[in-house]
Amino acid sequence: MLKRVLLVLLLLSISKFSHTPHLLVTDPSTWSNPSVRDHSVTLRSILRPESDFYTSYTYGFDLEFILRKMAHLSFFGMLGLLFYWNLQEQRYRYLKAWLCLAAFAFLDEVHQAFIIGRDGRIVDVMIDSLGGAILLFLLYKVRKPAAK
Repeated sequence: MLKRVLLVLLLLSISKFSHTPHLLVTDPSTWSNPSVRDHSVTLRSILRPESDFYTSYTYGFDLEFILRKMAHLSFFGMLGLLFYWNLQEQRYRYLKAWLCLAAFAFLDEVHQAFIIGRDGRIVDVMIDSLGGAILLFLLYKVRKPAAK
């Protein structure tokens, strides 16, 4: 029961931060900005091949950028572990946990594209997925000797 609650809480927390416009990791006062949807954005405008969703970042490589990417890696790494622990013992459990994480990462980035002051990027989906893959791999390596 606790592992399900933790999974839901982390999913909601990530969604809350994704829904926060003009969020700056280095400025806690921005963490509770009221959300404003960009009504000019549509799912079609986000996912068309020439959209910003598929481009690299337009902002610089500074402390804010580094902290954001570290947050992506760590939060989605934890999410991967929680998905794993919430799946029953079964074949391909690690892969299924990673696929759940990658699907949520994709949806989260699409969601961000609808929020003024935020942008969704496929690069962030890859970073999120990498964070999950790293922690799931570490879990695999730790558990593998214990299983023998």
